[in-house]
Amino acid sequence: MADELVFYTHPMSRGRIVRWMLEELGAPYRTELLDYGTTMKAAEYLAINPMGKVPAVRHGDVVVTECAAICAYLADAFPDAGLAPPPASRGDYYRWLFFFAGPVEAVVSNKSLGLEVPPDKLATVGYGSFADVMDAIERAVSANPYIAGDRFSAADVYCGSHIGWGLQFNTIEDRAAFREYSSRLEGRDAFKRAREIDDALMAKQGE
Repeated sequence: MADELVFYTHPMSRGRIVRWMLEELGAPYRTELLDYGTTMKAAEYLAINPMGKVPAVRHGDVVVTECAAICAYLADAFPDAGLAPPPASRGDYYRWLFFFAGPVEAVVSNKSLGLEVPPDKLATVGYGSFADVMDAIERAVSANPYIAGDRFSAADVYCGSHIGWGLQFNTIEDRAAFREYSSRLEGRDAFKRAREIDDALMAKQGE
């Protein structure tokens, strides 16, 4: 089918974010499982993503990589799912999608690697400091039920995944506001379905 939706992933990867997004859509999709170091680096997949990393989606002739971009694309490609605010109301939606894809990803990665920015160099990095980022996230998830307002959106899939993982792996601070927000999202049926699918795939790979 020209508009077939194909999902390239591995159950132990950021592909879990996109799995959740796909389950929220409720649209049919086909999963292509790839393995690290082999099929993920094969020429066939490098034609999809030259980085040789997952996840990626192919929707007809359109290929999208990078989790935040995939979530935003799918929300627009399947508008009936209602996962993106109206264009005139997307300020917070875009703001937090890109904030998590940029400053949050960077500061959490650096902290996990033990990399500290000297105080006199904080102005040279986009995120400022770890404390600045944690405070900004707390304000975002405390202002409204969802990160872009009163309605759940693709931004919650992406940002909520980062917060959930951060709490699980201790890469973000354990704050009550983060736990409350994460618990609200993890109660969604699509989140539960996605987790069950990927957990089952992980178990199968371990057999």
